This record gives sequence, C-alpha cells and structure tokens, in this order.
Amino acid sequence: MADFRLVNPEGWEYDLQSVYSAYIGYFQLHNVPWYDRTWGQFFETFEQFLGFSWPVITVTDSWTGRAHIVTRLTTVGAFIKMIKTRFGETLPTPDNMLKVAHFETSQRHLRNVADWATYKKLYTTLPAVALAAFKTRVRAGEPKAIRELWAKRDKTFLAIDFEWSERNPATFLEWGYAAVRCGHLEAVGAWPPIPESNYRKGHYIIGDYVDKIVNKHCPTYPWQYAWGDSQVIPRTKLPQIVQSVISSLVSPDTETTANSLVLVGHGVSSDIQRLEETKIKIPHNVLIIDTASFERALFNAGERGTMHDPKTGKLRAQGSTLSLGGLLHSLGIDPPCTLHNAGNDAFLCLLALQKMMEPGTATPVPDPDVRRKSKSAGLAMGASLPVAFIGHLTAESGYLKSPGGSGSPRVRERERGVVDGVTNEMGLVGRVSKYGSASPPGTGGSWKDDKDRDREKEKEGWVKSARGVRSVTK
Repeated sequence: MADFRLVNPEGWEYDLQSVYSAYIGYFQLHNVPWYDRTWGQFFETFEQFLGFSWPVITVTDSWTGRAHIVTRLTTVGAFIKMIKTRFGETLPTPDNMLKVAHFETSQRHLRNVADWATYKKLYTTLPAVALAAFKTRVRAGEPKAIRELWAKRDKTFLAIDFEWSERNPATFLEWGYAAVRCGHLEAVGAWPPIPESNYRKGHYIIGDYVDKIVNKHCPTYPWQYAWGDSQVIPRTKLPQIVQSVISSLVSPDTETTANSLVLVGHGVSSDIQRLEETKIKIPHNVLIIDTASFERALFNAGERGTMHDPKTGKLRAQGSTLSLGGLLHSLGIDPPCTLHNAGNDAFLCLLALQKMMEPGTATPVPDPDVRRKSKSAGLAMGASLPVAFIGHLTAESGYLKSPGGSGSPRVRERERGVVDGVTNEMGLVGRVSKYGSASPPGTGGSWKDDKDRDREKEKEGWVKSARGVRSVTK
C-alpha cells in the first residue's frame, strides 16, 4: 500500500466486495457449478478473489455518505479476460454490482489490493474517509447532511461571532457566542429547544478599544447586547475566555468519528480565521456549519420558493447569498435586537439555524427589564465589567434609547447630571467615566478630568461624531 499514485475518481464506481458477491449470486441464480470449474479457485473465498490484484481507491457515496473501496468496470473486464485466456471460459459481467456515485472530486490515492491483509488495512481507513467527506458536505451547506446532523439530537451547536476593526482585522472589538446542547435537552425531554432558556450565551467587549475604535463602513454596537450581561475584558484575556467556552463543550479529537461540538456562523470562514490567529485549539473532527451556505443550498434546490429583494423588489438570483439580516427576514423573523453586536449576531445565527430545522420555533423576545449588575471595579483590576445600557446609534443625536434601555453612558450622565459608580467585590464604589471605564476608589477622577482629556484629544486632531470618536488626521 505504500506504493501509490493519484488518479481522478471518475469511472471508479463499483464496490470491490460487491463484485465478488454479485458473481456468487449469479452462480446461484443460474445453477453454475463454479466449484467444479478450473477457475473456481478464484471464488472459494473473497481472499482468493483478491488474488487477481485489483486496483482500487476509496470514496464515499454522495447520497448515503458511506465509504467504499471501489474499482473500475474496465478492471472487471480485465478479470473476465484473464479467465478466458487461462481457462478458456467466458464469464459474464454481473448486473447487480453495487454502483457508487462518488462524492469526492479531487484526485484519490490508487492502491493495488492482492491479499486479505492489504484489503483489511485499507478497510480500517474507511471511517476516516467517511468523516472527511461528511465534514466537507456539512461545511458546503448540503441540506441532507445538516438535517441528519440536527435530527440525531446528540450534538452541541455553538454559534460564534467576532467583531473587529476595519483597519486591522487582528484588533478584536467584541466576541459573542450562543450554544445549544441538543444531547442534554433530548435526555431530559426538552425538545425542540426554547432559545430564551435553552441557549447558553455570552458577550464580551474588549475594554482596550471600546468607544475608541469605531468602524466607519460597518459600525458595531457593543453596548446593545440584548440577551444578558455584557462583560468588558482586557484584550489579553479574550483567547483564554474563548478557549474555555470551547473546551467546556468539545469532545476528544478522533480520526473516525465526528466531534460532539458543531461550530456555527454566518460567513463563518472569517470567524474561523480569527480563531486560528489567536491560537485557539479546535479539534480536527469538529464540524462547521455556515448558515449562509446552508440557506443558499436550500434556495438553489428550490426548497425556499421564490424570493424577492425587499429593497428593490427584484427576484433573487440563483447562487446569491443572504446577509444575516436578510436571512432572518426571509424566515419571517423581525430581529428583536440590534445586529452588528457580536453577542446578538451569534444568538440570531443559532436561532436562524434552528428556524430552518424547526420551522415552528417561536421568535424570542429579550427582557427589557433585565438588570445588569456590575461585577468589577475596573479593567485595571483585570476583572469583567457588565454593561448596563442598551442603545441605538443615530446620526442625529448620537445614541437613541431602545425600549427598556438607558442609552449610552454619555446620554445617561447628561440626563441624570451625575456620574454613576460601580461596586467592586469588596463593596467599594469606583467612579465610571463617560467612556464606560471605571477607576478604583481613591484614584480621583472628575468631570474636570474628562474635560481636560477632551481638550487634549481635540488638540491631537480627534473629534467626536455621531458614531463615536474617530481621527480626522488619517
């Protein structure tokens, strides 16, 4: 098996063992006494049949997903010719050989199997072949593969989303996730999942950059997480937090079976790239679903019906891809929270996947009265700071409060005329500046300090806009 070359899978479509089985069935059906013939030695056992030395490759069936060791019809013809030449009898080509419609399109390793030991060794690789093909099918958004995955109810689906700087993708601004443990819910009889109560979810804001780096073309809304407490963390802690979330849900890496964890994202390639850049360890057997690819495959297969662009009214073209907002709209979901917030996007991405799997899923509504309690005295102490406001950014007034929210910290301070404080784990109150950062007790800090900093920034060429603070010198 060490001596092999690459061949295209076209024409390699007959399962090798099924060729032998087909001949045995033919002899039985037509009362052929093969055991009395001189060539009967090749049919005494499958091992004897392999003695002809069959060229084979491994492929998976595009419909069943099962892996097979296959050969070509021309090789079966060569076997028949050998029997004719050596023994003077002509065998027919059996008509009930298992024909495999291969999924793979890339070149495959060619091997020659002439004995049982070689065949057995190759046979042990079939689970890994099947897993590799299944990963590809799921990543490509194949509806049948993804539906099978969801229907088993034994996986954990983890939707993730990063928000990063437009100028430097390595500068992360937010990270959010939402997860549903289907195996756990199935075990307790809670199916289908209820998003509000059955999703594990979280949202992290990078305190080093919040309200300092603002994207111009696609603004983010870090303060508008709708499904719980946002936590402000130092950028150096993000890889540790992401790794811990993944490690809490993942199963061991194997070459033959899929992981219990399934990563989900909308346009997930960029998020996977961010994971790789931060050295996050992901087992090789983790499956990845791109909801954009999945929905596109459903549309191309005619399963989503006729669709029109809500803005232009034009018919949707084959092969086109919907944004997350467009996908939610097509599913009849009026987003109950602001998009381009990492936590909200992750939650809604998982919701969209469940909606495509379970159409009866109700659209969850965030609790506008949820209270967000501070847990830290500030970023300098290395702890997380929950965010206690929800707002919408507008070009006219900067921030517009959403129902039940309290706007941005700037709006809140202007309305109340005071500076909020946060209580640390020791019960001490620290001042929170209008930029959302906290200073420990006793370190000073006042409105005058904020104004002095504003003047210094204006001297350096910084101005405040409706979208935040941005430089006019670059």
